[in-house]
Amino acid sequence: MNCIIIDDDALSRRVVEEFITRTDFLDLTNSFPNAVEAINILDKQDEEIDLIFLDIEMPEMDGIDFLNTLKKLPQVIIVSSKEKYALEAFDYDVTDYLLKPVTYGRFYKAVLKAKNIYESRSKKDTDEIFIKKNSALVQLKYNDILWVEALENYVIVNSYNEKFTIHFTMKSIESQLPVNQFKRVHRSYIVNLRKINRIEDNSIYIKSNDGIKAIPIGKAYKDKFMGDINLMGK
Repeated sequence: MNCIIIDDDALSRRVVEEFITRTDFLDLTNSFPNAVEAINILDKQDEEIDLIFLDIEMPEMDGIDFLNTLKKLPQVIIVSSKEKYALEAFDYDVTDYLLKPVTYGRFYKAVLKAKNIYESRSKKDTDEIFIKKNSALVQLKYNDILWVEALENYVIVNSYNEKFTIHFTMKSIESQLPVNQFKRVHRSYIVNLRKINRIEDNSIYIKSNDGIKAIPIGKAYKDKFMGDINLMGK
């Protein structure tokens, strides 16, 4: 997995760089002392970045502002000295949040999670998923899924004619769906891009058997979502 580091703390960068060299499935392509420099170089390079190690508190542009600038967001692991940004960071669906000083054991746990997500997304070569319903497994075509909605410790997978309630997290279900077809648009919603009827203000409208469903677009997800869709007349 190709990764970069963005952190104004030189010692922290060196620690993460050392951890990356000790991890055989990670390749460090660049290490930046600030987010502005990272943006300018990332815009010019063709190499795909799979994982970003990102600090929050940085001069000129902080980590959250940096996330807002990216149209295509790879996996992100926050490396911060303060816990107070964790809730806001997870609104951007970051893979993990590490508190400085970081131990290699905690680092490895985070990057292993990122590796599992990366590999599961790379293996999406089928057009269906199996969902457990009572004691049976039901085959559901990706194209039949309208949206996925979080409900406490469960998620509801909505198709045109049926709803499936499964004991899964949003992060896990997102990793099982093809990224070119399904987008996280809110902390509680994933939508099938092919089923969107229209987008109006901060809502997505999808036609279901029960009528038109209005799905909110979360503030933290809007810029990335609008950058991902095929939009004419920008």
